[in-house]
Amino acid sequence: MRRKALLLAAVLVAFVGTASAAPKGRSPGLGARSGKVAAREATTKTGGKARKSINDKGTTKQCSSNGGKRKCKRVAVFQGHNASKSTLRAEPLQKPTGDIWLHAENLGEETKVNIYKQDGSYDDAALAKLDDLFRCRQTGEVRAVRPELYEQLSRISDHFGGKKIELVSGFRFAERSSSRHFHASAMDIRIKDVSIRDMYNYAESLDGGNMGIGIYPTSQFIHVDFRAPGEPSYRWTDWSGHSSGKKSTKSTKSQKSNTNRTQPARKPVS
Repeated sequence: MRRKALLLAAVLVAFVGTASAAPKGRSPGLGARSGKVAAREATTKTGGKARKSINDKGTTKQCSSNGGKRKCKRVAVFQGHNASKSTLRAEPLQKPTGDIWLHAENLGEETKVNIYKQDGSYDDAALAKLDDLFRCRQTGEVRAVRPELYEQLSRISDHFGGKKIELVSGFRFAERSSSRHFHASAMDIRIKDVSIRDMYNYAESLDGGNMGIGIYPTSQFIHVDFRAPGEPSYRWTDWSGHSSGKKSTKSTKSQKSNTNRTQPARKPVS
């Protein structure tokens, strides 16, 4: 009996020693992080800048300084709402110059065009050049972009002194069908040395209805689109990052087919 008691005591001592040696936040014998540790935000290095990661509740930390005091709060990564009818433009828009200087960041290509002919009608050759820059980066597909979107692009260009506009993303064939990018009626843009807040505010002033306008502070661009018929105007802020339509390393069927175009794509005319 005494020997059994000693053996039992030895087993208990060994078990307690193993448990006390386990790292904090881990269960004895388990390598997985505890739920509390897994929920903490991690700080990562992206492009030489420290950035807080988004937690599993869909929020991110935003900090500001006021009078030397730093204040931080958690905000939703995505915040959106229908635009109030009272904020929509009541007056008709004036016709823009038609001038556009566009550089497609994801393609490394650019063009300068005027979307109008001398008689004021659309210049199909100019629209075709823009369509080509708006093409899907992943598949190479080209679609005829809604010309009213190009008119808004020209108005933005006129307002900001004809500066070169950077196209972050245009038509995206490899996109969900609910996206206006898939329907060739959306663009993500920015202008060097122009704040995205100024761009966003001006884009809002162009909306007489049926437009979507979003601001992406983390990735530094604005989104402008025309909604599907009957959809109300929409506004949003998105603090998440953005892939900018980077090319996939996987081959796609459309790349192999090698047409690189899907109808209705515009073809330049003489």
